[in-house]
Amino acid sequence: MKTRTIYITQYDMVRLKSLINEAKHLDRRENEYLESLEAELGRCQLVTPTEVPPDVVTMNSKVCLVDLDTQEEMIYTLVFPQDADITQSKISVLAPIGTAMLGYRVGDVFTWRVPDGVRRLKVEQVLYQPEASGDYHL
Repeated sequence: MKTRTIYITQYDMVRLKSLINEAKHLDRRENEYLESLEAELGRCQLVTPTEVPPDVVTMNSKVCLVDLDTQEEMIYTLVFPQDADITQSKISVLAPIGTAMLGYRVGDVFTWRVPDGVRRLKVEQVLYQPEASGDYHL
């Protein structure tokens, strides 16, 4: 299995690690999504905001995904849990799809487990990425 490079800024790394530690402190049960996010962060490449490629899904990126089985397009913004709001298509990085999409690039395909199986999603377009727009502290 080919591993992808996850680009993350020091600013987001600090926020995500704090989020993981806080969630573990509040809920001591095993949580596969926290573990998955922690594993992703463990193999990421720390970069300055200007070094993040513009086609990478980062925190606060607005992304167009395509379900490869149904051809349905979905637009989500990947956010921290306190900003999540499904009515505005803002998905928490701790939600399964949020953890899954972090770090993927335009053209990449990833899987997302749902109650009735697995969906294959393709990153069709990064509509907005804070780093590419110069919004370094969102």
